Amino acid sequence: MHGKALPYLLLMPATLFLCVFFLYPFALVAFEAFTRDGGFTLDNFRTMTGNWKFPVAFWNTILLAAIVVPIQLVMALLMATVVSRLETGRGAALYIFAIPLGISDLAAGLIWLAIFDQSGFLNTLLSNLGLVDRPVMFLGYQSKLTIFIAVVLAEIWRATAIMMVILVAGMGLIPREYHEAAEVFGASPWKRFVKITLPLLRPSLQTAIILRVILAFEVFAVVAALGGTNLPVLMGETYNWQFSLQDRNVAAAFALLILAISVGLTLFFLRVLRVPKEARI
Repeated sequence: MHGKALPYLLLMPATLFLCVFFLYPFALVAFEAFTRDGGFTLDNFRTMTGNWKFPVAFWNTILLAAIVVPIQLVMALLMATVVSRLETGRGAALYIFAIPLGISDLAAGLIWLAIFDQSGFLNTLLSNLGLVDRPVMFLGYQSKLTIFIAVVLAEIWRATAIMMVILVAGMGLIPREYHEAAEVFGASPWKRFVKITLPLLRPSLQTAIILRVILAFEVFAVVAALGGTNLPVLMGETYNWQFSLQDRNVAAAFALLILAISVGLTLFFLRVLRVPKEARI
């Protein structure tokens, strides 16, 4: 009897953790999103979608994810390939590439703020080179494109390492014999990468893409540091409605929308990047 109960006892801590930190907050947020003054209503979602900032924040978030994630995927694949092929210094290279992982979102935003600020590194460099007569307002309220570019650069620098670490682990599981056999038969490095590495890396690609897409829709601190309210995003609007406008019901509606998008994209990538049995190592 004790042996039959052991698996359930081992699962209990994780189950309690999920109930306390996911199921309960989710139920609370869902309740607040669909109620106001104690009654069921959809007014919170109408208020959310009727606000002039909503379409701007929505498309900014979509565009940010659509630009950042593909670039990060290519860079992560390149970095993971370099690390995996190193015979010496592999640990040092992995450590250097992964340094941004130890920096918080807000700290990363402040680092890039020091670059793009009116008295920052970029303006100082341009001034010393004689390219500008006075500091350029890269992050001014009229420079929305520059703010967006700064956020893209900061996100690429900050979070590419997340995907890279996952892909390095996946490449480490691919037997070397596959590559050696392909090399014997005259396959080029590019062909080995396309025909062997990518198919066998599919489970890791699935995990890395899903994780990064979800995090891309939760971007907030970097945007807050570089653009403030000049670049509305969904998570920023959630914060704004919760703390600035003191309307937790509309904030809950924003949170549910972000969750719905994340779940939908997760299911999409699980289907598109489905790993067939014959492709598993």
